[in-house]
Amino acid sequence: MTDEDRYGGYTPGRATRFYIPLLLQAFSQSLTYPLVASIVAHGEYGVKTLTAFAQGQTVMFMIGALGGGLVMTGMVFGKALSGYRSFIRLNTWMMIVLLSVQMLLTMPPFDALIFQTMLNLPPELAEIARQTMRWGVIMQAAFFLRNVPLVVLFNNRASFEANIATLVRIVLTAVSPYLFIKLGWTGAMWGLTATTGPCIVEYVLSHLYARKFVRRLKTESPEATREDDGALRQFNFTLPLSLGGFLLASSPFMVAAFVGRATEGVAMLAIHYVTIGLANPVSYGAFRMQAVAIQFPPEYRGDWRLVRYAACAGAILGIIPLFVALPGVGDWYFQVVQNLPQEHVHLARVLMCCYAVWPMFQCVRGHAEGYAAWCKHPTAVLCGQFAHISVLVIVLAMALHFGMPGWQMGITGILVATIATIFAVHATVHLFQKR
Repeated sequence: MTDEDRYGGYTPGRATRFYIPLLLQAFSQSLTYPLVASIVAHGEYGVKTLTAFAQGQTVMFMIGALGGGLVMTGMVFGKALSGYRSFIRLNTWMMIVLLSVQMLLTMPPFDALIFQTMLNLPPELAEIARQTMRWGVIMQAAFFLRNVPLVVLFNNRASFEANIATLVRIVLTAVSPYLFIKLGWTGAMWGLTATTGPCIVEYVLSHLYARKFVRRLKTESPEATREDDGALRQFNFTLPLSLGGFLLASSPFMVAAFVGRATEGVAMLAIHYVTIGLANPVSYGAFRMQAVAIQFPPEYRGDWRLVRYAACAGAILGIIPLFVALPGVGDWYFQVVQNLPQEHVHLARVLMCCYAVWPMFQCVRGHAEGYAAWCKHPTAVLCGQFAHISVLVIVLAMALHFGMPGWQMGITGILVATIATIFAVHATVHLFQKR
């Protein structure tokens, strides 16, 4: 990559060269979960084991999401050496605190309150969810440690190098289902093992790739560090982003709480999880438009070029869920790979068609949040996430009240809430700019 590409302004080519590795990284990273799901779904309770495993990970990711604003914070403040060092301190302390909270919630009485009372799981499945969250602390630690090299790589537009580390992770995870199932290593704990090991490898590789950029950062002149932003100021910046990330991560928790109370709740949750497991990789890839918006801010008033780029990219990504919805592909994946009962396969394929429009909204939403962060208005992101969870709960409550089938509830709430987020973020940024 030339210096012009690494540090130049927006062009479709530069944006694409930066975005595609991020897209592949997020897609492959999220794809590990449906791959591992096949290990879990062949456990003692069949596909119900996957429901418990997914809910344990949902709570775990909600806790981790409180650090979800750290990468964006590092991209904004970590370009100078002093800011980078402050970011490391902030990332370390938040990791220690949040991992401690995760362990605490796996102990009585919190575990029963979360998994049996709130998520309505029977005792045997609640125990699987609890163990998943408890031992998932190792994987959570790897994610936090990875924040530091990711910030360095993204700030130098070295998204290709970051992508290589993730591709190694996906390859290691991809071979796990065949090997583990053949050896009889099935169930939640083996699924967690197949996920955690590759995550650690990914962190180590990301750290190795980032070292040359860190060395360059350490040789910069003192003038390059004039805008020193300490850990406390960075914490104040990341706090609304992290609270917003927590609200976002609580969305699957809310969906599960409502869908689990619909008619045939456990079966409807199974359909939801096997479909969202495929929709999420595409959605996360679309959401990486956040980083693109920070790297390619508007160059003049009314510069909507990147917004149009985001919408087009999302529309193209929507082809992937449509492909999975095809009769032959969908029947094989949902019935053979994910062990879904045959009578529910058609519903899963219909859901994948519905998810085809989600990536476009997610791309535009990612741009809105990235632009808000670049403007140093993280509160706008928090407002957007608050709008997301509020609208989601309202839609789900109405759907449950009026008897909507459980398999339709999740996608309806997700789409409406995503659109509401876009409008809320832009409206809040506009209000800040008028002041």
